[in-house]
Amino acid sequence: MRINLTLKIWRQKGLKDKGRFEEYKVADIDTSLFFLDMLDILNKDLINKGKDPVAFDHDCREGACGACGAAVNGQVHGPQKNLTLCQLSMSYFTDNDTIVIEPFRATAFPIIKDLIVDRSAFDRIMAAGGFITVKSGSAPEANTVLISKARVEIAQDADKCIGCGACVAACPNASAMLFLGAKISHLANLPQGEAEKKERVLNMVEQMDAECFGQCTNNFECEAVCPKNINVTHIACLYSEYLQGK
Repeated sequence: MRINLTLKIWRQKGLKDKGRFEEYKVADIDTSLFFLDMLDILNKDLINKGKDPVAFDHDCREGACGACGAAVNGQVHGPQKNLTLCQLSMSYFTDNDTIVIEPFRATAFPIIKDLIVDRSAFDRIMAAGGFITVKSGSAPEANTVLISKARVEIAQDADKCIGCGACVAACPNASAMLFLGAKISHLANLPQGEAEKKERVLNMVEQMDAECFGQCTNNFECEAVCPKNINVTHIACLYSEYLQGK
């Protein structure tokens, strides 16, 4: 099936540019394609006409890297649940639809150009403590590390976070608590993370606050839009680890 669409896309040359929506028409789009493929078609047409293509982030296009991200008709990563923008199928849309596309909106994510935002605040939070420095050596035998199956599953669930920033963009406070909660919970539930757990949580929370993210007020928008379906219980783990660290 093929459809025609009207696209209203946010165009902004940089942080100091005011920015505005521009309207484009795309025709004969195959609904078997994905959303970024559709943007590729638009950009090819713009380049052929000597115009500036729409800038957007992408890398693996398999929902694993966290590079892509934009709001589609007001919904972070688009209307399909638990998917990244690159996994959004054009079959969701119908002929003659109007699609509004804009970047993630958050003070901590300044716009670089068009749909690309600077998410290096996440990198600085990770650099503040999202790692272990103990020498763990080679992989031990499976049964020599005493850790329950339940804790392993919690750590693995938290480790699914790809740092895409959807939780921040969807939160009315632009909070990074789900991101940080996942990173803290991951190592807090593994024996390798025990040695530095106090310094880790205090340093990462301090860095998060320095990056001007908002505070969590339990709206749960973050969990609703997370493409990896990460649960807000990891935020509770963050609170617990922080209080113990203090």
